[in-house]
Amino acid sequence: MSVESENRLGTYLKDRRTRLDPAALGFAGGRRRTAGLRREEVAQRANISPTWYTWLEQGRGGAPSADVLNRIAGALMLTDIEREHLFLLGLGRPPEVRYKAADPVTPRLQRLLDAFEVSPALIKTATWDVVAWNRAAAAVLTDYGTLPPDRRNILRLIFGDPRVRAAQYDWNSVARFVVAAFRIDAARAGATSEVAELVEELSRMSPEFTALWRDNNVHAYGEGVKRLRHPEIGTITLEYSAFAVDGRPDLGMVVYNPVGKEDAARIRKLVKAREGG
Repeated sequence: MSVESENRLGTYLKDRRTRLDPAALGFAGGRRRTAGLRREEVAQRANISPTWYTWLEQGRGGAPSADVLNRIAGALMLTDIEREHLFLLGLGRPPEVRYKAADPVTPRLQRLLDAFEVSPALIKTATWDVVAWNRAAAAVLTDYGTLPPDRRNILRLIFGDPRVRAAQYDWNSVARFVVAAFRIDAARAGATSEVAELVEELSRMSPEFTALWRDNNVHAYGEGVKRLRHPEIGTITLEYSAFAVDGRPDLGMVVYNPVGKEDAARIRKLVKAREGG
């Protein structure tokens, strides 16, 4: 660990420490020379040596272990993004992924989806549960609002819903791609154990899923072209792009843009008809 890195780590720790309210964390208030917690109070909360923590802030403590950084992050009540920055400063790498179930989508993110008038767009978790969608997605892909939350899973729909299966222009290719992309998304998010129950369920339900899962193929979602046989507006062609949601490693956004003006016009008409327009 270079001297510059040690100094940057120390500066960051001091900055985060001074932002905390001692009284809110059970420490005596009253007059203090500086704002925030004292160094020994952070050390106490992190269960590490006060001397060593002082050295870390002074830029002479060396490289701490990942366990120590995790304890310091907890002691300083860092957010996920702040914890990641702490690891980058202290170890030169992000922390190991710790998957957690998605929090609700913010109204701002929902408004972003709704801004796509004729482009189906959705938000999915690392385990491919759909947690938000727009009107075009409900009209063109699946009306997720009519399904119980535990059934709004892309893999369950691809392998278990005859209507969704029939809509795929080339179901075999779609199924192969979905399983390979799902595998890498779950692994990246550290959600391997969380998908075990879903994999077991799909394996009981679909021999095709079992065979694809055993292939161990991986594929990034990225971007591509999707063709659908829609029961009301016929075959449509969509270009899709996948995006990370900044600050939400548990979520990903997928937007499907109609390739041609005719497809866009048919989707617009379908959405308006569903809304009674």
